[in-house]
Amino acid sequence: MMNLAGSSACARNNLSHGAKLVLAIATLIGLASCATSEPPAVRPLAYQLPVGDHQPAASEPDRYRSLTDEPFPVAAVDTKKIGSKFLKQLVDYPTEHPVGTVVVDPSSRFLYLVKKNGKALRYGVGVGKAGFEFSGSAHIGFKRQWPRWTPTPDMLKRDPKRYGRWSNGMDGSDKNPLGARAMYLVKDGKDTLYRIHGTNEPWTIGTAASSGCIRMLNQDVIDLYNHVPTGANVVVLGASEQV
Repeated sequence: MMNLAGSSACARNNLSHGAKLVLAIATLIGLASCATSEPPAVRPLAYQLPVGDHQPAASEPDRYRSLTDEPFPVAAVDTKKIGSKFLKQLVDYPTEHPVGTVVVDPSSRFLYLVKKNGKALRYGVGVGKAGFEFSGSAHIGFKRQWPRWTPTPDMLKRDPKRYGRWSNGMDGSDKNPLGARAMYLVKDGKDTLYRIHGTNEPWTIGTAASSGCIRMLNQDVIDLYNHVPTGANVVVLGASEQV
């Protein structure tokens, strides 16, 4: 079976399977640029919606079990191969960012969802070249379940034998490099080409892959997707910033 996620989990993305909207293709930037813009993004929320109080710890035995209630199977994760620090857990996280803010720290391979009382839910992530190409504040312009994936023109040019069959895109599935969910970041009304998405290569969590944006375990990206609304604020730390 062809392995797609290892070379890039972040390319042009279209709407989720079954959607009937017409996309305006945007210019892709860089080797591992993420997707073209989808429908006009919503304006950022004027306030943060409250985040649920569910605070599962990384030690929960069923946290990373296989999921059978999704349109496509989500395989169980061998957590011993990931490392405990990259599993979802509630941590101390004093910050000035409002509750509900998503803070991405590519250098440390962590993503934080700010909660009240100086706490945050911390998830391990994998990063790639595109994961370091954007820093600053944005918001989640739109979210997709089992998103569609399309290789970039650069990928098609670089390896037409490998990617040519997907030149018209790949529907969402358990074989899709973007995994079970994707959240698309927008700034000043423009698509940043930066995405937070799932992966079908769980062993890349905590590492710097060859390309791609911010990838999460499918169980974790589903969890985050359910916690944060469209319009939620996202802060991506630069290389020189400390958590």
